[in-house]
Amino acid sequence: MDKAQQDALKKAAGIEAAKLIQDGMIAGLGTGSTVRFLVDELGRRVQEEGLKFTGVTTSRRTQEQAEGYGIKIVNIDDVDHIDITIDGADEVDKNFNGIKGGGAALLWEKIVAINSNKVVWIVDQSKVVDTIGKFPLPVEVIPFGNGQVIRKFEAKGYKPTLRLDAAGKPVLTDENDYVVDLHLERIDHPQELAEDLIHTVGVVEHGLFLNMVDQVIVGDPAGPRTLINPNK
Repeated sequence: MDKAQQDALKKAAGIEAAKLIQDGMIAGLGTGSTVRFLVDELGRRVQEEGLKFTGVTTSRRTQEQAEGYGIKIVNIDDVDHIDITIDGADEVDKNFNGIKGGGAALLWEKIVAINSNKVVWIVDQSKVVDTIGKFPLPVEVIPFGNGQVIRKFEAKGYKPTLRLDAAGKPVLTDENDYVVDLHLERIDHPQELAEDLIHTVGVVEHGLFLNMVDQVIVGDPAGPRTLINPNK
């Protein structure tokens, strides 16, 4: 699938998901290429249909895009609830376990998600897999002692790499942390891995989002389809 086809599927999923946001809602807006299409469509609805809602964003990038359309964005601590969060995902399996953090926003994304009444992911069909892990698992770590954390991960066979930008410098999250990507190929026991990672000193958060999503809207050539998580 070329990029133009993939973008068309992402856009279709984004437009479909935008229908879930109604007047007066407080909505979490995720981060990434698929969410950009969602925010474009929400911006259109705000300007053309007079949609009024309040957004909480999972990154500064999304905040700037949304505010450019006149969407009201507030700090997460200024709301008492979030009705719905719509975000992308890097992978999602048949058990509704996902990997997120390809865009280095996993910590803010997880904070917004766990404070939401409903979580929806929008993905193109290439992100739907049998078993997660092919996509490298992002782990947010503080800069101090990151080399020691990486050595611990190496000893466990997690195949870690520090994420670098084009200039060869560590990628910084919105919290000025580093991202270590684990090249696992497949994750058969995500719950156990999640426990191990979060209890590693120096780790702030990991990109395993396990049974957190209520529904997944998949951009498919035949049209967007919605997968409902039966366990939620």
